Amino acid sequence: MLKKKVSILIPFKNTENYLNECLDSIVKQSYLNWEVICVNDHSIDSSLEIANKFALSNPKIKVVNNKGNGLIDALQTAYNLSTGDLITRMDSDDIMLSNKISSMAEDLLNFGTGHIALGMVKYFSEKELGNGYKNYETWLNSLTSKGLNFNEIYKECVIPSPCWMVHREDLEKVNNFESKIYPEDYDLAFRFYQIGLNCIKSNKVLHMWRDYPNRTSRTNPNYADNSFLKLKINYFLKLSYNENKKLVVWGAGKKGKKVAHILNELRVSFLWVCDNPKKIGKKIYENYLEDWQIISNLSNYQSIITIANPEAQNFIKSFFKKKNKVELVDYFFFC
Repeated sequence: MLKKKVSILIPFKNTENYLNECLDSIVKQSYLNWEVICVNDHSIDSSLEIANKFALSNPKIKVVNNKGNGLIDALQTAYNLSTGDLITRMDSDDIMLSNKISSMAEDLLNFGTGHIALGMVKYFSEKELGNGYKNYETWLNSLTSKGLNFNEIYKECVIPSPCWMVHREDLEKVNNFESKIYPEDYDLAFRFYQIGLNCIKSNKVLHMWRDYPNRTSRTNPNYADNSFLKLKINYFLKLSYNENKKLVVWGAGKKGKKVAHILNELRVSFLWVCDNPKKIGKKIYENYLEDWQIISNLSNYQSIITIANPEAQNFIKSFFKKKNKVELVDYFFFC
């Protein structure tokens, strides 16, 4: 029986230093029934020539120019030309391990529609990786190993943009790549979460994720911290917010202030609490900061937690457990 075709969508722009290695890792996949749709997003280096060279030697690789501008338009262009039953995305500067496509396709075929296949990721760089990338890799892989990625959807993007695969019909349910919202990978993760896709756990490292100074996620303003926060808050208000409950924002650090500012802009009222005696009673963004213990006087509320300290988070979880509060219903960690 012929295995289902996998469509691999690859937008690329000025990645001449890495594209050859990327495409070579796909050609060497143990899974054979795949197609690659490479979309050139107005490259000004030799990336297009590299992609065309691969296409000339392998009929499963197709190269086209972006019909629009930017990553989302390139993904739409690629998807509209794809013919596979299973869909995945690849970054043009990364590397697949040889069993990546076979592992994710096998998981999807075993579990059926309504699921998303994942793999662990490994960051690498010519220079030493920063702690932020190491911590993100560890956190993300710990979720993937249990299939619990969506449990922490409001913390950070829980679906690695170049290491997921879904059935075409499930991608259609979320209108594929039609959303114009950046960061596009986090937006897609929320849309997968919204329709109730189940994550298939994996303990295999399948993707090598390259970091370098001019990587798009480092340089493009669409991936700035504020864009992530606005996305989180918009989806929180859409999917999780109960307007019949008092909204409480915990923490008055940098992220807490940004959350408060965005909520004010959206005209969403909230109670702002912290444990810093120097800030309690002060007015910031037209909101007075209250002592967090005022929570004990409330019974009907939801909480957004903007405190990153692990010990503080454990204390807050313990506090909510005693109050019989449920995570992703009554309280949400935003970091």
